[in-house]
Amino acid sequence: MTKRTFGGTSRKRKRVSGFRVRMRTHTGLRVIRNRRKKGRARLSV
Repeated sequence: MTKRTFGGTSRKRKRVSGFRVRMRTHTGLRVIRNRRKKGRARLSV
């Protein structure tokens, strides 16, 4: 059987894993820092 086509919503995605949300917490900052270190083109959503 085929899977459902509906994924997540962009508002939810932003609120959970957006840049501003990451910058709020210590662990979020660590995520951004690690992604910068790795050289990611996109740090967050």
